[in-house]
Amino acid sequence: MPRVKRAVGAKKKRKKIFKLAKGYMWGRSKRYRTAKDAVKHALVHAYVDRRLKKRNARRLWNLQINAATRELGITYSRFIAGLKKNKIELDRKVLSQLAQSQPEIFKEIVAMAKK
Repeated sequence: MPRVKRAVGAKKKRKKIFKLAKGYMWGRSKRYRTAKDAVKHALVHAYVDRRLKKRNARRLWNLQINAATRELGITYSRFIAGLKKNKIELDRKVLSQLAQSQPEIFKEIVAMAKK
């Protein structure tokens, strides 16, 4: 089996890890072994948090819609049920933005959902 000299490939691999670990504290940005471990954990957290970000955004929209509908005398669940019954297909992000920026239009949508 031929001998493999890893100079170029190994340096490239380490360089990539150190680039990702830039800004980490202490040896986590300077020592390959600890940097590699730190980057691995950071990438895992980044993956999870991209999903949590979406989840948290949807929770916030639901809260904002709930607050706006309760001011108009209807609960969130009845409002959503009314929208589905009347075949009004607006997503929660848009409803939340309408409730904040254009309350008169949101009031009309609530009136349609109450029917």
